[in-house]
Amino acid sequence: MALQRRIPTYHDLAPLMQFKTPDLNAKRRRLSKALTIYDLKQIAQRRTPKAPFDYTDGSAEAELSLGRARQAFEDIQFNPSILRDVSTVTTGWDVLGAPVAYPFGIAPTGFTRMMHSEGEVAGATAAAAAGIPFALSTMGTTSIEDVKAAAPHGRNWFQLYMWKDRERSMALVERAANAGYDTLLVTVDVPVAGARLRDKRNGFSIPPQLTLGTVVNAIPRPEWWINFLTTEPLSFASLNKWSGTVGELLDTMFDPTVTFEDLAWIKDQWPGKVVVKGVQNVDDAKKLADLGVDGITLSNHGGRQLDRAPIPFHLLPEVVREVGNEYEIHLDTGIMSGADIVASVALGARFTMIGRAYLYGLMAGGRDGVDRALSILGEQIERTMRLLGVNSLEELNPSHVTQLERLAPRAVHGAAVSAADVASSRPRGTATAARTAGTREAAKVGSGRLVD
Repeated sequence: MALQRRIPTYHDLAPLMQFKTPDLNAKRRRLSKALTIYDLKQIAQRRTPKAPFDYTDGSAEAELSLGRARQAFEDIQFNPSILRDVSTVTTGWDVLGAPVAYPFGIAPTGFTRMMHSEGEVAGATAAAAAGIPFALSTMGTTSIEDVKAAAPHGRNWFQLYMWKDRERSMALVERAANAGYDTLLVTVDVPVAGARLRDKRNGFSIPPQLTLGTVVNAIPRPEWWINFLTTEPLSFASLNKWSGTVGELLDTMFDPTVTFEDLAWIKDQWPGKVVVKGVQNVDDAKKLADLGVDGITLSNHGGRQLDRAPIPFHLLPEVVREVGNEYEIHLDTGIMSGADIVASVALGARFTMIGRAYLYGLMAGGRDGVDRALSILGEQIERTMRLLGVNSLEELNPSHVTQLERLAPRAVHGAAVSAADVASSRPRGTATAARTAGTREAAKVGSGRLVD
């Protein structure tokens, strides 16, 4: 039968011709189009000069650690349950004895006002509004007191690098305690700075070193330069001014002699909660349990220190199994979506932290961009929980996630090479052989599942 046609009337067409009201605010317009953190990253790259963008986006050496961490989150399978009433979903619980609206917070990041002139104030105020913690870095570019003043009712954490000058380090700790910060986040994976090759190639330094390439790259990004040149000159909130590359600065500061005994001493100086950040093997996690810290953060520093380091997300199940009853297990590195956060909680993490995901939002639009990043992650967390068939974080468990293996350890005669195998094949009686065997044993323990 022939298709019957007719001329449409106005009443037929009117519902199909609803035009969207144009938004004349350019920043709001571009941020509203960002549906993922990767969308914010693209906006950030267009609006930020290469050197500060690469400082945020890059990691150490060949950047394998960061790539593997992100791949690990992609290589999971969610296992949902059906026919559950998920009309209401609770996305928060207690972390370190106080409530959070979501199981993630903003990680400590250095040089933040280099990314955008609003810097740490944008992060702290956005976090307070969202009901999540904000961690200020020792290398922050806004003072301890100014961050607290900007977000007086937020949960403010202070991240500590132990410097060679112990007295100055502990002076910062005292200032944070006096300002009302409730948690000390001690970062322990920085005996020296990692080899961040993008920064070396870009000449990333404080203050910025202008080259012809720098100027050419800045021409299409006038807003960044206007903000940079018309706001307070960039300096470290906790340091004297420095002239040189970032890596050179870090190497002059970080103390390679810090031990567990020093960590115990630091813990005794702090009146609030203590979390140790940078744990990368089960043995160290057990030692920290004996030390009595309140939490640990499984982290390889966002891939910015040792390249080819263990993947925190892969290490998580074993650490939870061994010491999960001793203290809270937190996680960072590679998190780019709410689904990554839900998967981490399902495998036993109490809390996660975002660094680059927050900074992409900051570079894309200052405080508004950070708000958008946090909103995207919150929406993704809630949607993922509903699709899994759970009403609360407490209902998430390992049965909801399967970690798929992309890389597995190389086997010899069907078994992974062990440290004992290596030791038995070496000549005995030499210091070199003993050191080599010990190093291999440490690597075996540190890698957890030995899965990249």
